Amino acid sequence: MAFESLSDKLQGVFKKLKSKGKLSEKDVKAALREVKLALLEADVNFKVVKTFIKTIQERAIGQEVLESLTPGQHVIKIVHEELVNLMGATQSKLTFASTGITVIMMVGLQGAGKTTHTAKLAASLKKQGKRPLMVACDVYRPAAVKQLQVVGEQVDVPVFAMGTDHNPVDIAKAGIEHAKKNNLNLVLIDTAGRLHIDETMMEEIVAIKEVSKPHEILLVVDAMTGQDAVNVAETFDNALGIDGVILTKLDGDTRGGAALSIRQVTGKPIKYIGMGEKMDQLEAFHPDRMASRILGMGDVLTLIEKAQNSIDVENAAKMEQKLRTMDFNLEDFLDQMQQVKKMGSISQLIGMIPGMGSQLGDVEIDDGELGKIEAIILSMTKEERKTPSLLNASRKRRIAKGSGTSIQDINKLVKQFEQSKKMMKQMSGMMKGKKGGKGMLKFPFMG
Repeated sequence: MAFESLSDKLQGVFKKLKSKGKLSEKDVKAALREVKLALLEADVNFKVVKTFIKTIQERAIGQEVLESLTPGQHVIKIVHEELVNLMGATQSKLTFASTGITVIMMVGLQGAGKTTHTAKLAASLKKQGKRPLMVACDVYRPAAVKQLQVVGEQVDVPVFAMGTDHNPVDIAKAGIEHAKKNNLNLVLIDTAGRLHIDETMMEEIVAIKEVSKPHEILLVVDAMTGQDAVNVAETFDNALGIDGVILTKLDGDTRGGAALSIRQVTGKPIKYIGMGEKMDQLEAFHPDRMASRILGMGDVLTLIEKAQNSIDVENAAKMEQKLRTMDFNLEDFLDQMQQVKKMGSISQLIGMIPGMGSQLGDVEIDDGELGKIEAIILSMTKEERKTPSLLNASRKRRIAKGSGTSIQDINKLVKQFEQSKKMMKQMSGMMKGKKGGKGMLKFPFMG
């Protein structure tokens, strides 16, 4: 999960601070030493850490903080504000042409996910009403053109290609002309990456820049490379002049050093983050929301946006009625689970709910368990889904064989489903003013 190790360490530091009624200057300095170590272990640039800690210390040992009723909360508030400033203060949006075609040039090293994220960005902007075209200018990497065509089909965005025998500069120029002729108003140029930065590579992308006159040059970098990602961003910016960064594989980066360093080192904003392999797992980067995630405060706004984009409103209204009347069965459960899966991994979603991560503690969130549950329910008949009490030994054997699971797995699912229904009934009673039972709703994907 993104920033997991950094987030855990920072939350541990702040838990100690909040437990103290009064804070001394010594307490604050001791806590900030731990914050400094956590940031350095997260591979945040040393100069960035030094400036960051100095700024917080100057603010946190002031009279207003130390003499407040909740000094620990005050320090956390300051850290949150400075984290937001560190990552760019506000969301940095793309620049579009007021009329005609907007050209976005995608650059970066091989292996960062440039081609895939060209398609992800095209799909995202298509949803916003743009008419995109992707142009295949990577004529060196084997099957790069084919890869762009494949992901283009997945997101239903056309791809302009001239094979591998033409000069990339000519392909870029021809691609823009093709967009004009076909009434398309957005061109994304997928340039060639290299295994390392070299002079030939830079000369070529500078030539493509001159002929295509892009409104945006976006550098795609792998978050998991830490400080290397920051160095790559600095080099590309010096040679080419980038407008922003797409940080990929952030869902797998438990440290987060690149995300916290790039803006301060290069002066260029992170505009998008890749949060998974699926083509819809690209998020606009909001510094304030990311700071909240890092400090365990959740990210409700992004969660709401994901829900709005993924959940069928009509189905949700029907489901609410079913829950109210307790007419909720395994078929409904499957439908809800499939809608939740569209929003992303369960661990990511839980991380967006304020306080949920700390409440769950060491509970293991197993996304693979969802596939098993889905297979079990799909192996049932409609009658069995609606009335789980029909599931006798022979039916369970048939379902286990059909789903590639065991009878124990089926028993576990049915038991957890019944527990969930009981909990819903208790919650419903509480809403009506009755006393409900205590405890946490146990989802089937929690180990």
